[in-house]
Amino acid sequence: MDTFGFLMQGLATAFEPMMLLYALIGVVLGTAVGVLPGIGPALTVALLLPVTYGLDPAGSLIMFAGIYYGGMYGGSTTSILLNTPGESASVITALEGNKMARAGRGGPALATAAIGSFVAGLIATLLLAFLAPHVVKLALVFGPREYFALMVLAFVTVSAAFGDSALKGLVSLFIGLALALVGIDQLTGQARLSFGVPQLLDGVEVTTLAVAMFALGEALFVAAQGPDGGNGVLAIKGKVQMTAADWARSWKAWLRGTAIGFPIGSMPAGGADIASFLSYATERNLTKHPEEFGKGAIEGVAGPEAANNAAAAGTLVPLLTLGLPTTATAAIMLAGFQQFGLQPGPLLFASAPQLVWGLIASLLVANVMLLVLNLPLIRFWVLLLRIPQPWLYGGILVFATLGTLGVNPSVVELTMLVLFGTLGYLMRLYGYPIAPVVVGLILGPMAEQQLRRALAIAQGDPLTLVQSPVAAVLLGLAAVALILPMILRARGRGDVLAQVGTAED
Repeated sequence: MDTFGFLMQGLATAFEPMMLLYALIGVVLGTAVGVLPGIGPALTVALLLPVTYGLDPAGSLIMFAGIYYGGMYGGSTTSILLNTPGESASVITALEGNKMARAGRGGPALATAAIGSFVAGLIATLLLAFLAPHVVKLALVFGPREYFALMVLAFVTVSAAFGDSALKGLVSLFIGLALALVGIDQLTGQARLSFGVPQLLDGVEVTTLAVAMFALGEALFVAAQGPDGGNGVLAIKGKVQMTAADWARSWKAWLRGTAIGFPIGSMPAGGADIASFLSYATERNLTKHPEEFGKGAIEGVAGPEAANNAAAAGTLVPLLTLGLPTTATAAIMLAGFQQFGLQPGPLLFASAPQLVWGLIASLLVANVMLLVLNLPLIRFWVLLLRIPQPWLYGGILVFATLGTLGVNPSVVELTMLVLFGTLGYLMRLYGYPIAPVVVGLILGPMAEQQLRRALAIAQGDPLTLVQSPVAAVLLGLAAVALILPMILRARGRGDVLAQVGTAED
């Protein structure tokens, strides 16, 4: 069966009543957490991992993907109305979007963000559907050497792409890799770092670590900041619709944002943050209205919003085809796959085609749902910003604890939850990224297994790792990827800072 046939089969799965319900729950939750500052899709998916343990795998994964897409949609609302990005990828949207809202054009800003997100999400999901099978064919020729090199590439790029410092990212990664050593050795059967505690023989649960680092760590960090005065929420004036001139200035920005966002999201060193920075810089260079940038240019909202939504679909390419997460949310989704006994990668398309294609098709359905939810109900989403922070994070703490204990009711598990939560707080306090820790725990055992297999085949010769052309190229890319995100980030932020300085003058 060809790609089109598989996609039609996936749409049949996606239109089942229960799958539609899961998708609706996902996009509603995703939009809500995108609107609320500080609560991202990664935290939400991490919280839901224990809850979905006994549910249908396809439905749960569709819900997680809906949360991811919804979070990208919702993040623009607070950027525009509150000048406080709900998602890191929406930081750029605040530059022009908030200026538009203060000028009484909040409605068109929200409209171009929502429609641009829909257009980009639709095109990027179709690209995902047609590109994924080709990536799978390439991955099927990989041996242990190539897979280990691929893991090294993932480790380096995730560490370098998150946070402001590659060194801090690598420290976070090595914490995750150290935790991955806990438990029984996969090849020899010897216990490692279990300290005589029987519950540690199975290793550290990814669910416990993810919930602790993302939910508990974030709640403790917010509590430590004290009451936040913040900015007031701007009222939405007029109708949430665009004029003909707005449409004419937005549609090219949507397409350019999609063209930038999808390939960057698909790269191990990419991500929605970098895509939105580059899109903003591109729109600023190509605009016919340079005098409006820094004062509320609609292209400065349309392009970055399309880019970060296209990048969200792009991150699913390496996740589904190679089993490599390139964002925090993708790392938690990988844990979700493993929770149901599924390993993303080339064999997943052969062993569970209905699930994979149902998931891809559901993203198309979720995009339509998000457009319907975002434009007419925008005033409802703004009401969420009035929930007091103590109530919000108090609820997260209770939900995180009960969810973890529901899956594994043990004092050891609860102790690890508290310890990892404290570690997550301290890492945030000193600027260390959280996602590499989770990636290290998930991919660490797989990388170790592939390395030992490769060395066993080569009778212990370490040079075998670079004797394969594919492995050598991947290791070379890992070296480049250590530097590339820093250069891209510096260039993008340099352009933005220059623009902000111009606007203040």
